[in-house]
Amino acid sequence: MSARTKARKRALDILFSADVRGDTLPQALATAAERAASEPERQASWLYAREIVDGVIDNGDEIDEQIETHSREWRLDRMPTVDRALLRIGAWEILCNDEVDAAVAINEAVELAKELSTDESSGFVHGVLARIEKAN
Repeated sequence: MSARTKARKRALDILFSADVRGDTLPQALATAAERAASEPERQASWLYAREIVDGVIDNGDEIDEQIETHSREWRLDRMPTVDRALLRIGAWEILCNDEVDAAVAINEAVELAKELSTDESSGFVHGVLARIEKAN
């Protein structure tokens, strides 16, 4: 598994835990940073995970607007928590990170959805992210 794939999983953990616990993303990120400081062997994945979460924090309104616009009648609060987090990560990579090809961002989100969410989630995540990519 590549360092970026591991980083996406770490970012997903942070976004998911903040959502489930009702913490703010900055609070969840600070907690994760404390843990990361004691895990030097995972430093490579931590840096990109932090970049993702910071990007979602900084661009959250635009990201959520794009997700809701392209999710075809699905409000964010109705989406499974894992799917919502994956869509935020994928949307940030598509909209804000020129270093990641959109196809890679979509594929990574879809693979994580297959692994961690419902049977229908991978198709849903793929569809929303593909429409975001096409519109931008």
